[in-house]
Amino acid sequence: MLRVGIAGFGKMGQIRAAAIDASGWARVQQIFSPDAASETKYKLADSIDDLVTSPDIDAIFVCLPNYLNAPTTIAALQNGKHVFCEKPPALSAAEMRDIMAAEQAASTILMYGFNHRHHEAVIKIKEIVDSATFGRILWMRGRYGKSVDGDYLKTWRAQKPLAGGGILLDQGIHMLDLFLYLSGEPFDEIKAMISNLYWKTPGIEDNVFAMMRNNKTGLCASLHSTMTQWRHLFSLEIFLERGYLVLNGLKTSSNTYGDEILTIAKNRSTAPAATWEDEDRLHFSVDTSWNSEIDQFFASITQGTPVSKGSSAQALAVMQLVDAIYLNERHEAAELRSELTAFV
Repeated sequence: MLRVGIAGFGKMGQIRAAAIDASGWARVQQIFSPDAASETKYKLADSIDDLVTSPDIDAIFVCLPNYLNAPTTIAALQNGKHVFCEKPPALSAAEMRDIMAAEQAASTILMYGFNHRHHEAVIKIKEIVDSATFGRILWMRGRYGKSVDGDYLKTWRAQKPLAGGGILLDQGIHMLDLFLYLSGEPFDEIKAMISNLYWKTPGIEDNVFAMMRNNKTGLCASLHSTMTQWRHLFSLEIFLERGYLVLNGLKTSSNTYGDEILTIAKNRSTAPAATWEDEDRLHFSVDTSWNSEIDQFFASITQGTPVSKGSSAQALAVMQLVDAIYLNERHEAAELRSELTAFV
């Protein structure tokens, strides 16, 4: 069995440990977490470095604050470890390219935790899109929101140097990844607005609005990711030439995003107008994404199969989008201020 080390044992580290224990592929050899309970059943490492250099560990799971993801991943790769890292993969596309250079030199498996690709509703959407049953995608719209309280401001997620950004890197990155995954197309035009009107934390946006387009095909997508939703919400809409796919809700252990329901229907471009009964609804009541990710990662290690969901190339593509959104918002805001000043 593969021997695993987990760097970081907060919520995600614990989720990964449970999935590893249940997988039959591996065992958790050691963990590192300064906050780990002394009664944990896993052996505690004294430092991250102890994990990445240990000869008794084959693979490292990186479940750390964002700013540590890239350096820990690179160190683990340089020590010959297979690496599974949570999102965001890095704080910028430039950091991601440094990681990929280390990956190429190491010749070990590197995978990222974009678990939304592994949700059963998303798998069904991908099957339908790839079948071309409804033709090509015309546009997509994603909304991903949650509520946070004042305690959020006490965590590393509310500190720009540690988090790298706000809700875009925390949640919106998943929706961006789904846009790329489901459409199979890059976006070369970005328009974005970012704000922190409520929490007013410097460098930590609580809302991001982004529009993107592939100018070759014309496919457009819009994203709204927010931490002032005051309720948890997940909604992904995909409209194609001959129909539409709407996913509302996302099955999680806490069930805070509600039931995972996929609506499928043919288009309604001819009269008389169709009724709600013309839609098919599929309910997905179990979240299998965590186990699916673990199976893919360990299969890639033991069987040599490529990483198809969460590869470094896919991580680079989504980080390029993240960079573009942040850069566009800053550029457009500065340009607008200049124009308004000139007008006054």
